[in-house]
Amino acid sequence: MAAGLALAGLTAQAQHEELPYVPEPDKAVQQKLDEWQDWKFGMLIHWGPYSQWGVVESWSICPEDEGWTQRKPAGIPYYDYLKKYEALGKTFNPVKFNPEHWAKAAADAGMKYLVFTTKHHDGYCMFDTKQTDYRVTAPDVAFSKNPRANIAKEVFEAFRKAGIHAGAYFSKPDWHTEYYWWSYFPPKDRNVNYDLKTYPDRWNKFKEYTYNQIEELMKDYGKLDILWLDGGWVRPLTHQTKESLSWSKTLPQDQDIDMPKIASMARSHQPGLIVVDRSVHGQYENYRTPEQQIPDKPLSYPWETCMTMANSWSYVPDDKYKSVNVIIHNLVDIVAKGGNYLLNVGPGPDGELHDAAYTTMKGIGEWMHLNGEAIYGTRAVAPYKDGKVCFTRKKDGSVYAIYLLDEQEKLPATISFKGLTPTKNARVEILGAAGKLVWKTKDGSTVINIPASAQNKGLKHALAIRISSVDKV
Repeated sequence: MAAGLALAGLTAQAQHEELPYVPEPDKAVQQKLDEWQDWKFGMLIHWGPYSQWGVVESWSICPEDEGWTQRKPAGIPYYDYLKKYEALGKTFNPVKFNPEHWAKAAADAGMKYLVFTTKHHDGYCMFDTKQTDYRVTAPDVAFSKNPRANIAKEVFEAFRKAGIHAGAYFSKPDWHTEYYWWSYFPPKDRNVNYDLKTYPDRWNKFKEYTYNQIEELMKDYGKLDILWLDGGWVRPLTHQTKESLSWSKTLPQDQDIDMPKIASMARSHQPGLIVVDRSVHGQYENYRTPEQQIPDKPLSYPWETCMTMANSWSYVPDDKYKSVNVIIHNLVDIVAKGGNYLLNVGPGPDGELHDAAYTTMKGIGEWMHLNGEAIYGTRAVAPYKDGKVCFTRKKDGSVYAIYLLDEQEKLPATISFKGLTPTKNARVEILGAAGKLVWKTKDGSTVINIPASAQNKGLKHALAIRISSVDKV
């Protein structure tokens, strides 16, 4: 009964408004966050042995009955499936692994930072950890004899050489280690499967295991700008929310892994490191990460939409990719609201991306080459968006009005919007086209004439117009 009352109190507490954003006091982190907000566009890579089956990453071994946790083939007993799934680690052999190819495609697309899955919830390590044999460099893994077997290291180095900042995705829960899912008990859901108060030593070993793996990444893998922690159900009881409570089928436990200690250690090796303890609102969530969605309005804190380029986070044969037009529109919408866009791809079991991924990134890059000025180094400016026109602002006061073109839509003869008016002597021009534009105000709107030469240029996806200065509104 006492436990029930405690949970009731916790649930009532979680019903209240979410905990506020907590600014990071470290000046070096503040500076890095400001730089990160200039980068705007990044690449997320989900990759692991699960790509051999083309199934969703990790989740099919979670004993929850959700749409994304279904096992294939349907009806296979859980422990039979788990055994086969964990054996995938040994047969993993991505012989076409070429991170320079990925990095070039990302750089050509205009991506400025990378977040790579060093370990997902299934516990399989894509780096040469000393804490477990469940890793890509273990002697019994097919790829371990390859000179590039330490995959995370190779990826980080390739992307940094391409001028892209490196970030490490790391799952806090680990469904392979005995310190989180103890084989003495069956797992019930995504959470730790033993009572932490009854077995505190086991939990302390898990905390040590987690700390040691993160320290390996922070010490031995070169310059890292972001530590992107996933698995937000691993959190202190004091940080529970209505959402996080819904992730537990049993009484929530105090899954505190000591983030102050982890962050302090990480920044001792990587000064200014951005720490993203996803969905755990507090000092160690330096920016927030709405997943697969774009907020309706600007947010008052640093944020990043993480979204799949196709439908799945991880590799699925014949996955359907979003059009370049949709991705450009998402990027413009996100940036106009003050956010960053982290776009995910999933390499296949051989180490290559879908051809569609390369084609899509090429199309994005062609647009960014002409219009990146309206994206990078900008901040939100009210009214953010008016109809099909989004706005961004440079730190020098110049503003960009970005008109979103529908698929196959030709440039109109005029573009109009409310909320921003160029100053009398402002220079108004289309990015990628020479010459000043003629504009006027009419009925409270700014109306810009688009010359026939621009209309006939075949510009696609979105038209960016630079306005050197605007009147204050």
